[in-house]
Amino acid sequence: MRVLGIDPGSNITGYGIVEQQGNRLFHIDNGCIVTSTKSPLHLRLKEIYSGLQEIIQRYEPEAVSIENIFFSVNAGSALKLGQARGAAILSAVNADKEVFEYTPMQVKSAVVGYGKASKDQVQKMTKVLLNLPEVAQADAADALAVAICHINSAKILNAVRGKK
Repeated sequence: MRVLGIDPGSNITGYGIVEQQGNRLFHIDNGCIVTSTKSPLHLRLKEIYSGLQEIIQRYEPEAVSIENIFFSVNAGSALKLGQARGAAILSAVNADKEVFEYTPMQVKSAVVGYGKASKDQVQKMTKVLLNLPEVAQADAADALAVAICHINSAKILNAVRGKK
């Protein structure tokens, strides 16, 4: 199973492609879509959408997993994050990919074993789990972690749906 994980953001959207073969996880690619804070939000959302469409076409994931919104003190930041998530979800849905959402606590629990783990701990565990030569950039590591979370959850989801 090949999964695209997405850590959405209006300035930086991280992505990570992880493939499961048997009981092993393989790193395929990761990176960030970086938008200019000087650009209007609607153009940044277009850039996120287009960038993810390109990644989906290139890597053809079977599923897309995305980090769910956390609650923010700043309402403006939360709205922009929600719009970035919407652009990311739409890019997956328009490519006929099923989208799965996970909270930051679910992702951290699946990767580190502790729901309140730090970003540094997530980066180090994705490096270990995927045998990366170096620690991935924080947003890309979070996206890889979201993909790993989905792979770990897929067996349970399939059992609930009656699939094998």
